[in-house]
Amino acid sequence: MKFSRRLHWDLTPNRVTELLAAKRAEGQSILDLTESNPTNAGFAYPAERILAAFANPESLHYEPSAKGLLTARQAVSSHPERTLLTASTSEAYSYLFKLLTDPGDEVLVPRPSYPLFEFLATLESVRIVQYPLFYHEGWSMDMHSLESAITGRTRAVVLVNPNNPTGSYLKRNELSQLIEICARHDLAIISDEVFAEYAFAPDAGRVETLGGVDEVLTFCMSGLSKLCGLPQMKLGWIHVNGPNTNEAMMRLELIADTFLSVGTPVQHALPQLLAAGKSVREQILTRAKANLALLPHRLHVEGGWYASVRVPRIRSEEEWVLALLQEHNVLVQPGYFYDFDSEAYLIVSLLTPPDMLKRAAPFLPV
Repeated sequence: MKFSRRLHWDLTPNRVTELLAAKRAEGQSILDLTESNPTNAGFAYPAERILAAFANPESLHYEPSAKGLLTARQAVSSHPERTLLTASTSEAYSYLFKLLTDPGDEVLVPRPSYPLFEFLATLESVRIVQYPLFYHEGWSMDMHSLESAITGRTRAVVLVNPNNPTGSYLKRNELSQLIEICARHDLAIISDEVFAEYAFAPDAGRVETLGGVDEVLTFCMSGLSKLCGLPQMKLGWIHVNGPNTNEAMMRLELIADTFLSVGTPVQHALPQLLAAGKSVREQILTRAKANLALLPHRLHVEGGWYASVRVPRIRSEEEWVLALLQEHNVLVQPGYFYDFDSEAYLIVSLLTPPDMLKRAAPFLPV
């Protein structure tokens, strides 16, 4: 049987995965500093409020709507006519790649950043081209390199604001430059804002959302997974603004109508879930701030769920990860998972229960 060449990834377990599996098979207790699932991180969920949100009898009636039910769109946007619901932000990327690209076209994404982009783009036969973020007492976009990466097949620039895992927000001066570049090259902006509500301190120079951009076609994404710590509810959304918004929405609606993937119960429950999720979000933010204080050798981070720790270059990142796991049962992620362009960095989840991080932090190399 011949399968699609889009599924070309090497599924062989790496050395870290093999060592972790062996230790767990032996029953060893692992200090896991990689947890990305808030439902596994010990937060107190308002269970009764969440479950009660699904008691709406309207959920028994199927009323297919490609953009999503109006009441649900109104819950997340003051412009519901320019909002479309998806089953997740991953699906939102899929829709936007379908909307903006033809097979073989290119999309610019930041480096370092979330490793899922290549998988999502490859499934749409789209080529990912990276533009660098550089670090000097904080992270910044390399605008010269970004523009140099643009070709005749480039269709969009992706931002993650704040970035995962650097925790860096877009700055106002960067947004001005980005808009100018995108307008000149007729590129759309895709702004992934799933961590936007997790800022650790105020900053007047920060851009928290691109929802007000009107110079270029812009898509802003978020969802229940990060906003309310409810990844199991499977609901995200896309806000569209800028030129050609109406045409973009019509085309997105056609794409969404082909799949109709968003469940009716979660749409009816959305207003109550947003209200109930506020307490979870506050718990996550409080924990993330407290955990930062336990990582004195981290790079500067402004928000989000992760921190980057610089470690001595006396061994590779993989060797550091293996040594920590083998010798101390401490599990972290290597920077190369997120395409850091140099060694050596380790990535720590700020969702980690503080007691666990306190036990593990002394083993992190400095």
